[in-house]
Formats: sequence, structure tokens, C-alpha cells
Amino acid sequence: MAVELYDHQLAAIDRLKNGSILVGGVGTGKSRTALAYYYLKVCGGQLKINGKGSMGAMTAPRDLYIITTAKKRDSLEWLEECVPFCLSEKRENSLAGVKVTIDSWNNIKKYKKVFGAFFIFDEQRVIGYGAWTKAFLDITRKNQWILLSATPGDTWLDYMPVFIANGFYKNKTEFAYNHIVYASFSKYRKVDHYVNQGVLIRHRNDILVLMNYERRTERHKLRVSVLYDKALYKRVWKDRWDPYDNEPIRETGKLFYLLRRVVNSDQSRIEETRRLLRKHKRAIIFYNFTYELNALRALAHEEGLPIGEWNGEVHSEVPTGDRWAYLVQYTAGAEGWNCITTDTMIFFSQSYSYRMTEQAAGRIDRMNTKYKDLYYYYLKSPAPIDLAISRALAQKKDFNQKSFLKS
Repeated sequence: MAVELYDHQLAAIDRLKNGSILVGGVGTGKSRTALAYYYLKVCGGQLKINGKGSMGAMTAPRDLYIITTAKKRDSLEWLEECVPFCLSEKRENSLAGVKVTIDSWNNIKKYKKVFGAFFIFDEQRVIGYGAWTKAFLDITRKNQWILLSATPGDTWLDYMPVFIANGFYKNKTEFAYNHIVYASFSKYRKVDHYVNQGVLIRHRNDILVLMNYERRTERHKLRVSVLYDKALYKRVWKDRWDPYDNEPIRETGKLFYLLRRVVNSDQSRIEETRRLLRKHKRAIIFYNFTYELNALRALAHEEGLPIGEWNGEVHSEVPTGDRWAYLVQYTAGAEGWNCITTDTMIFFSQSYSYRMTEQAAGRIDRMNTKYKDLYYYYLKSPAPIDLAISRALAQKKDFNQKSFLKS
């Protein structure tokens, strides 16, 4: 079998080493690059690449473990990527008897005793110093590994676990002693600033391998203005009153849920979506809440439009045919799948998470898409909550409820 690799993937393979972070945007081919690195440089195999060379046995085979998201594990996306490399979850079907194990980050602690294997950690989940990070450090002491990420870190604390895994520091205490100055007058331990950042920059440059890929697609990000019920919004915000259950609002979480419900359930949002679905025959629509899903289902029914869904309860495939809408809930479906049969995505409501928004946008921006122009429609109202979420995402940050309350 032959493996197809782009120039930016081949360049990344040359620069990868044990403990690297392979950095590339959604759709740049990090999975295939990681597998080719494992086959060629870790196991000493030979590959037929882009029609040249030949498939050769591994001189130093070792089992492969892939720790990824539950969505990617369940969608079998990684298993499909393994096929050109003749790798399988069953030893008898795999080249050199290599066994491939694919599991989610939720189960990472199961593999703390594995020794002498190779791990691909897919998507950055080792921020902080919790249970996942401790299991990650246990595994990296006894195995070879690389980490794949579109967004490796926003602060030096985000890089700390990977720096420790690479042996730059013994533990969190040594990292903090060398680089962190904590705020003096704070109820909780809070980083005031970092010192000796030149050392940190050198460490980061040593392990980051960037996928320098010039996309041939062009993203057209289009804001679609919608309305909201100002009087109802004011009643929720000022009076702390739930107009749906007709009772006082006692919890902050409920307050924000209701503010967003007032904004996201306005009929103008449905009408603008209707207009877009008539303009674009096939579209993926991202939403947050069940009441949005119900409204979108009703809209599709009115328009006689076939739909597919991906959420916490329904896992249908992307529809086929000339006209359809695919309704995807952010948390359930922002990553782990892709679609190259449409050029249109509608964000019916906004996510609080910048990373999740970017992951969602990447579902149609793939290297093998036939489209050059991709259209992203963001439905936004002038409501304060919508404006605040937009500002946070524009700054590549997550929306913070506490900050909004204070402001």
C-alpha cells in the first residue's frame, strides 16, 4: 500500500523527535503525519510515499497507543488513518504483530503501567496538574511519545506538564521555583508574572514542530445580524426573574442560561437561518441548547429539508443528497469528524469556548475538500451577552461569566 503525504507533512516528520508537540490547525493532517513518524523513525520501517519507494518491515516494532477524544475513538477515525500503514487493533492483522490501542483521555490512567510502547496523545488535555496530567507523566517516563495539538498553550503553565515530561524540570515545584511569581495579596494562589522567560522560550522552541501549511481554502466569515426581545432580556437581567417558569432566579448559572435563551430563541434568528438554508442547499448548523435544536427541527420540517443530527443522544451521519442540514451540538460534535460535501456552516448561537469554535469551523476546512471558498455565518444580536461573547472570541479567549457580572 502507498501513503500520500504533503510537503508540510514530510517536513514535520523530519523535525519530529521524542517528546515533540506537533502543532497544526484543524485539517492539516496531524494524524497521518504522526503515524508516518511512528512507522519510519520510531519503528525503523519503510514506506511507499507518493508513489515512490516501497513498503518495508519494521526493524524495531513497538505497540502503538493513541489517546484521543471519546468522539474520535468512537468514530473510528484513527483506525481509518491506520489502514494505509497496515496497522490494526488485532496483532494477527497488523504488520510486524504491532497492536494498536485507541482510547479516550477519560481512560488514560489504565495505561500507566505500559512500558516500551509509543504513545500519540491527540489534542491537548494535559493542562494543569490534575489526574490526567499525572497519568500522562507516568506514561511518558516509560515510553516514547509525541503530542498533537492545534492550540498547545496560552500560558507557560499550559506548557509545564510537557516541559516536565521532557525532563526540563523534575516536577511542578521546581518549575514554579524557577519561573513563577505569585500574587502577594490574593485569596487563592494566583500567578502574578513569570521570570526567566528566555529559558521557557528555548524549551518551547525545542519541542514545538509547526505544520507550515498554506491552505488553498479561503474562509469567508460573515456576521448575520438578528434581533432580541429587549424588554424580556431586561426583566431577566435587572429583575432576576425567570419569565418561562415565572419564578425568581436564584443561581448564576440559571441567570446566564435564561439570558441566552431570550437571545437565541428570537424568531429573527430562525428567519435568517431559513434564508441561509434557501441560499445554500447543504449546511452544517452548530447550536448549544435543546430549545435551539427543537426550533431548528421545526424549521427543517417546514422547509421539507432532510436533516442529520449529532448531539448527546443522536449520532447520525452527515446526510447525503442535494439538500440537507446537519444539526450539531457544540460539546458533542465540535471535533472528531469532517465533511467535504458542503462549503457552508451556520453558527446559530455562539459557544463560550474559542477552542471549540475553531474546532467546529475546521470540520469543513479539510485538505481534501473540493471547495476553495468556505462560508461561515455567525448569527449575532446586539444583546450585551452576545456582544461580550463575541469580544472574548475575537481576542481568542473563552467567555467568562464572572467577568461579565462585574462589568
